[in-house]
Amino acid sequence: MNPPFSSLAAWLDWQERLHPVPMALGLDRVGEVWRRLWPAGLGAPVISVGGTNGKGSSVAMLEAILGAAGYRVGCYSSPHLLRYSERVRLQGREAEDEALCAAFERVEGARAGISLTYFEFGTLAALDLFARDSLDVAVLEVGLGGRLDAVNIVDADVAIVTTIAFDHTEWLGDSLDRIAEEKAGIFRFGHPAVIGSALPRLAARAEEIGAHVLQLERDYGWREAPQGWTWWGPRRRREALPWPRLRGRHQLDNAAAVLMALDCLSDRLPVAQQAVRQGLATASLPGRFQVLPGAPTLIFDVAHNPQGAQSLAANLRQLMGEGRLHGVCGLLADKDAEGLVRPLTEMVDAWYLARPDSPRGMSAERLAQRFLGAGVERPLRVLPSVADAVDAARAQASPEDKVLVFGSFVTVGEAMRHLGMG
Repeated sequence: MNPPFSSLAAWLDWQERLHPVPMALGLDRVGEVWRRLWPAGLGAPVISVGGTNGKGSSVAMLEAILGAAGYRVGCYSSPHLLRYSERVRLQGREAEDEALCAAFERVEGARAGISLTYFEFGTLAALDLFARDSLDVAVLEVGLGGRLDAVNIVDADVAIVTTIAFDHTEWLGDSLDRIAEEKAGIFRFGHPAVIGSALPRLAARAEEIGAHVLQLERDYGWREAPQGWTWWGPRRRREALPWPRLRGRHQLDNAAAVLMALDCLSDRLPVAQQAVRQGLATASLPGRFQVLPGAPTLIFDVAHNPQGAQSLAANLRQLMGEGRLHGVCGLLADKDAEGLVRPLTEMVDAWYLARPDSPRGMSAERLAQRFLGAGVERPLRVLPSVADAVDAARAQASPEDKVLVFGSFVTVGEAMRHLGMG
C-alpha cells in the first residue's frame, strides 16, 4: 500500500517504517523538505521550548496565557499520551485526523524521496498546518535535543531552555556541559535566550551564539508574596499571581521563564495581567502529577529520569497523608532506572513492575534487578503488562491508599487507556 492513506493510523504506521532507523538527528533532510513546503517560512512569531524536564509544562502555560489574551496560537508538543492529535493543537483544540492526513500528504508530496523519521514527518506536518492557519504565534516544544532536533529548522524569536539533566545520553552526550551545548542550539543570534537552568555552560554557549541571555535568578525570577507570588524581570513586575494549576513548586521556575519569554515579545504580543492570571490558573497537562481522587487515589506522572523523579518525590511529600503508596512502574530500556527509583525508595510501600508496550521497553525482570541494585527493599512484583500491574496495585490498595503510575509516557498512556480515560 502506497501513500496517500485513508486513515491517520495507516499514515503513522507507514511513517514508523519509512526511515532506516527510528531516530536520526540532523537538519539537512527535514530542512530541505520544509523549504520546499514553505519557502517563506512560518509567518508568525515563534517561541521554542527546550530542556530536559519542564518543557511540556512551559508549553501548556504559554498556550493557555496566549489563548486567554485572545491570540491565535498553534502549539506543537511531543510525545503524546493517548492520541497522536495531542501533539498538534490550534486555538487550544487538537487537530482533526482529516487535517493531519492532508498535511501528511503534502509532506509526502514535497519530500520527493527524501527519507524522514516519524518525528520529522510529524514536525513538518504540524508546521504545515500552522503556516496555513494565519497564526498570531507558534509555540514549539523541542524533542529530545536542540541543535539537531527537527523543530530547530524554524528560527525562534524567543527560546526557552528549562532545565538540564542526564537523559538521552547516547544522543546528547554523557556530561551536563555537552548536553547543555546541544540544548543551546535552539538559541539564535540577537534573540532572547531565556534560561531556567543554573548550569554555567548553557549561558556561556548562549553568549557565544550571540543571543541575549536572560538567566533565572539573575535577570528574572519569582518570590512568594502574601497573595500568591510575584514575578520580576528587567522591565516590569507582575504581582498577585495565582499559583499555577500544574502541581509542584518547580512549576514556579517554569512559569517565571514563560513570563520572561512573553515579556520579550510584549511589543508584538502584549499580554494583559488578567490573561496571565487566567492562563496560570487554567493550564493543564495530563500525566504531570495528575491526581484522580478516589478510593484509592490514582496519581499519574511521566517522570522518567532522576531529575523528574526528584520533583515527583517532592510533590508526593506534599500530598501523602494516611495510607500506603503503591508504585506501578515501566521504563524504556535506555533509562537510568537506579537514578529514577532512588528518590522514591523510602516512599513507595510496594512495587508492581511491567514492560511498557514499546519495542524500546525494558523487561520487567531487568527493571526489578536494577531496582534491587538501587537498594529497593519493599515488596516487588513483576507483572505481564502495565494493565496487570495497575490491576494488582489497585487490588492490594486500601481505600485510603494511593496508587502511583509513572516511568514513561508509554506506561502512563497504557494505564490511562486501561482505566477508560481515553
